[in-house]
Amino acid sequence: MTKKLYVGNLDYATTEHVLNDVFSDAGEVVSVNLITDRMTGRSRGFAFVEMAQASDAQKAIEEFNGKTVGQRQIKVAEARPKRSRSDRDSWGGGGRSRY
Repeated sequence: MTKKLYVGNLDYATTEHVLNDVFSDAGEVVSVNLITDRMTGRSRGFAFVEMAQASDAQKAIEEFNGKTVGQRQIKVAEARPKRSRSDRDSWGGGGRSRY
């Protein structure tokens, strides 16, 4: 069973290839998704890494959380499930309605 990890506090120069190399030390990497800004194409400083086995994901959390990659200490944790669109606030701001 695959397990998705959240990887945060990434150096903006970090690439998907670098993350794949780092996380493959803990086990089989299924995918790496580096999140980028839509307008600039620049990294937003976080990514999602999907590991083939839950045990590999746990090993990656223990091994890499706080490890320096590039110029920063990365944060590694189990990714939270993606919320469906209906769960999100369609008004985009919260707070009270003006009407």
